[in-house]
Amino acid sequence: MTIRKRSWKNKDGKTMHRYTIDVQVKGPDGRVQRVRQASPVNTRRGAERFEHEVRSALLTGAYGKEEERRPCPRFCEFAPEFVDYYASANNKPSSVESKQSILKHHLLPTFGRMKLDQIGLREIERYKATKQRTHSPKTINNHLTVLRKMLVVAQEWGDLDVVPPVKWMKAPAPAFRFLDFDEAKRLIRGMADEPLWQTMVLVAMRTGLRLGELRGLRWCDVDLAAARLIVRQAVARKVVGTPKGGRQREVPLAPSVVDALKGWRHLRGPLVFCNDDGSMLTKEQCKWPLKRAQRRAGLTALGWHDLRHTFASHMVMRGVSLKAVQELLGHSTIEMTMRYAHLAPRVLSQAVDCLDEEPRGTMTAQRNPENGKRAARMP
Repeated sequence: MTIRKRSWKNKDGKTMHRYTIDVQVKGPDGRVQRVRQASPVNTRRGAERFEHEVRSALLTGAYGKEEERRPCPRFCEFAPEFVDYYASANNKPSSVESKQSILKHHLLPTFGRMKLDQIGLREIERYKATKQRTHSPKTINNHLTVLRKMLVVAQEWGDLDVVPPVKWMKAPAPAFRFLDFDEAKRLIRGMADEPLWQTMVLVAMRTGLRLGELRGLRWCDVDLAAARLIVRQAVARKVVGTPKGGRQREVPLAPSVVDALKGWRHLRGPLVFCNDDGSMLTKEQCKWPLKRAQRRAGLTALGWHDLRHTFASHMVMRGVSLKAVQELLGHSTIEMTMRYAHLAPRVLSQAVDCLDEEPRGTMTAQRNPENGKRAARMP
């Protein structure tokens, strides 16, 4: 691969540059062809992609031949195809709804009449600058994620040659709420007269399950003898599917959780937490019991996801490794779990303190006073 970057200064003294490719390939007919051409996308990555396309065309003999090709569609024409054929087949219903909302209220009003190949870095930066006035960097990044995925899919389907680079906005780490150890006990005591909700809250704070995973938890997924449960399904938008991330996970159960589930054992149906007739709890039903308990315990506003944060925070404060917390929470990357790292303030200092400890069972060096050389001795 030969990529060249030519730089020069214009009349205003500004440094300009241009990426070009230089490809020499023997085609299927045995003739050697050489192509020297400027990259249509003036970045190194764009030039590398262009070089790969030209090389492939030369090897197959297709370079320079006119091909009948579908004209590049407009954004508003491609968006329904993206939702119906890609998102619906590859994303959860909740993710599909989120993409539809972002497209309807944000991306389509801005890019709707543009052709896909007209959306470049300048148009994306203009979108970011406009949205900055009314939306947070995190929200804008969510919009850009949908936009970029659409363009990538369009390229894979042959409707777009090059996907423009997307520069993400710097967003601060999201704040989260969690209960300290005393607040967690007060919350549990505040639900003493509601066994269903007391058990559900305890399980949430001792396992880190999401609300959708709690609503979808079945007795067949709980092994009280082995003190563990398997998160196999979750509920989102009234649809039962796989847990977030698409993979199941195993969570050990603390003795308090095992005792609580044994006391709660019922014959209403397959679901652990359900209505009296065995039907699934709705998201709205789960909202008010937690609010009632929060008021009784004298706590500030609290949501079910805060109980998941409480589980992770308590684990870290008790000295559990972040890698273990990641596995228990089902995070796909350690970056998601790192938000709890600051809750273990002694971890780094203890790691440094160990350097002053005398190692055991290893050879230590002692300087020989006669010749100044270091002699090894056992401690």
